[in-house]
Amino acid sequence: MTLDPEIAGYLAETVALGSPPPWQAGHIESRRLTEERAPLLAGPPEAVTSVEDRVLETPEGSVAVRVYRPSATPEPLPALLWYHGGGWVVGSLDTHDVPCRALANRAGCVVIAVDYRMAPEHRYPAAVADSWTALLWVFEHAAEIGVDPARLAVGGDSAGGNLAAVMTLRAAERGHPEIVAQLLIYPVTDVVLETESYRANGSGFGLSREMMSWYIEQYAPDARTHRDEELAPLKARSVQGLPPALVVTCEFDPLLSEGEAYARRLADAGVPTTHIREEGMIHGYFRWAGVTARAAKTYDDCSAFLHRAFGTG
Repeated sequence: MTLDPEIAGYLAETVALGSPPPWQAGHIESRRLTEERAPLLAGPPEAVTSVEDRVLETPEGSVAVRVYRPSATPEPLPALLWYHGGGWVVGSLDTHDVPCRALANRAGCVVIAVDYRMAPEHRYPAAVADSWTALLWVFEHAAEIGVDPARLAVGGDSAGGNLAAVMTLRAAERGHPEIVAQLLIYPVTDVVLETESYRANGSGFGLSREMMSWYIEQYAPDARTHRDEELAPLKARSVQGLPPALVVTCEFDPLLSEGEAYARRLADAGVPTTHIREEGMIHGYFRWAGVTARAAKTYDDCSAFLHRAFGTG
């Protein structure tokens, strides 16, 4: 296959901007650049019935969440917790506002976006702890926010897909809360950078091998943690009994191999798994509805999957 023309144009424009790579810019400047470019890439946001920002207080600090409610329908509604991507270093509630609105409207569910603590200020497993705190909060406060606790799903893109996968493993191990679906958009499932897709796609397609190496160094610099299933879910002892999964991968993504390996592992363990490989696409496209029509197509794929999982489609 060849690179999608819209994506090829985006990459050319990115090169022309001449922005420094994150390992040169540092995490503060990389965050600023990500926030600055996000609205241009995302396109116009869809209207939803309400958007509410909340702060969850924990013994370790506070976790901000943003609650999106779709067009008025009888409560309680199913819910999707969304964990944003960005290498556990960049990204925010704002950078992923457009896809969260789109998913809420298309899937007819409440979307709760989670602003977990990021590296390098807060290294692994801080993001996991915050993601779990938010999941438990939604389950325990379901009536308060008009959510059906029996219809909870988790999802995320890239590092957020990693966190979503980890939430299903932790919930299965602890026996609660029940999760009915997982959306994994080009997820990080391992921290080994020697796969076939890292060799084929490790430079020239936006996300690079060098960039991922830097992100991992910020988030989990201790190599002793690199076999932890809550860092690398592909290394989990068991994935049996996990909730149905939609795994989306990209042809020109360094993470292609590990995402598809995780989809195969789920399917081999009897987990109902839908895998979609987006030909011609690169890592990051999910939040670029202003760049490529394929983002909206993926919003529709995710929503169709959620409707089945929630019993609303």
